[in-house]
Amino acid sequence: MNSSPNLNESMLLRRSAPRSPNSLTSTTIFMWRTWQNTKNNLFGFAMDAILTPIMMLLLFNFLFGGAIAGSTEAYIQFLLPGILVLTVVPMTVYSGTTLCQDISKGVYNRFRTMPFWQPGSVLGPLISDGLRYTIALLVACGTGLLLGFRPEDGIKGTLLAILFIIFFSFSVSWIFSMIGTLAKRPETVSGSSMMLVYPLLFASNILVDSSTMPKWIGFIVDINPISIAVTTVRGLMNGTASTTDIAAGLGVCLLLIVMFAPITLYLYLNKNNR
Repeated sequence: MNSSPNLNESMLLRRSAPRSPNSLTSTTIFMWRTWQNTKNNLFGFAMDAILTPIMMLLLFNFLFGGAIAGSTEAYIQFLLPGILVLTVVPMTVYSGTTLCQDISKGVYNRFRTMPFWQPGSVLGPLISDGLRYTIALLVACGTGLLLGFRPEDGIKGTLLAILFIIFFSFSVSWIFSMIGTLAKRPETVSGSSMMLVYPLLFASNILVDSSTMPKWIGFIVDINPISIAVTTVRGLMNGTASTTDIAAGLGVCLLLIVMFAPITLYLYLNKNNR
């Protein structure tokens, strides 16, 4: 006779108990957290997303334009798509340094005791970084327009190129997030990541067409994931992207995600067990 009231009370407590945030809510919360941190460091944000793309575009265009293309007006048409990639890819390193900082400061341990979808603490910041990438890309495109760049495929091609670069940067950020789970200090993440990023960036077709290089160097440059991404961006902005170019660009993005996202999440979620 007394089991029924106890059963009803148990059901009532279960209904009234707060639910743990699901995957979407958890990811959104950590996106908001990243945006708040960005607002608290507006100077660093301005340096990365505004001043850096302007400086790089002006420097490389006026430094190499005359020597490579005969004029800065001609070179800007080739240079800008590559500069868009060169601007954003180094910014993906912050994904690893931020993650490592949370772990080293003990924030990670507090997160692990909270009832939410744990991968959201990794995925949310990576998605929110898209805002930083977008602003940097728009600044670079605006500067390029002032210098004479005219995308042959107009606004449509430019928007498609920007979307692709954001997706490519998201895929690359998983590499540095993985490094962030392994390193003990954010400075280690930054230093080791830059040693990986800059050789890939400058051994690419960002500044020079690979067809002008010796064949063996040109081959290495052509299979560089950065070069594949730049070729896709140039094709989208100029309206010359073939199905093969687009498939290769998207394939690189998906391959990076498939390779590094599961490893990163495994290392992060099992960090206390290692």
